[in-house]
Amino acid sequence: TALATVTPIKGLLDKARAAGVRIVFVQDTHLRPDKETAIWPEHCVKDTWGWQFVDELLPLAHELVLQKSRYAAFYGTSLDHYLKTVWEISTLIVVGTVSNICVLHTVGSANLRWLKVVVPADGSSALSTFDQALALHQIAHLYCGDVLESCDGITFQ
Repeated sequence: TALATVTPIKGLLDKARAAGVRIVFVQDTHLRPDKETAIWPEHCVKDTWGWQFVDELLPLAHELVLQKSRYAAFYGTSLDHYLKTVWEISTLIVVGTVSNICVLHTVGSANLRWLKVVVPADGSSALSTFDQALALHQIAHLYCGDVLESCDGITFQ
């Protein structure tokens, strides 16, 4: 479940902050009415409880927060601009939910931009065990992402 990812992501976030790593929060953000409700129940409606960050994973004032309205974090956001032009970043660590939707499409979009991607399995969640396994398989084999078992396996230089 998504709740089980909070502790591993928090540990990774703490390590990244201590190492001075750039951190980007991508917030699924929908307005009413939203075409996506034809596919999924209403979720992450701006300024509602379900749209807010969980307390353990709140962004700091200097960290970038982007709002996205579709599956991939690159769609309709300035993520590509920050990564390539402003920061010259070539490797991403992607965590979050839902693994086989937002995480998978973000990883796919990153791969199409020739970015290296690392996905710790315990830092993402899906609606079913099958969906989680399929997403991680596709990330590793279709998008050549590095799928790690745990956020603990990530170190920063």
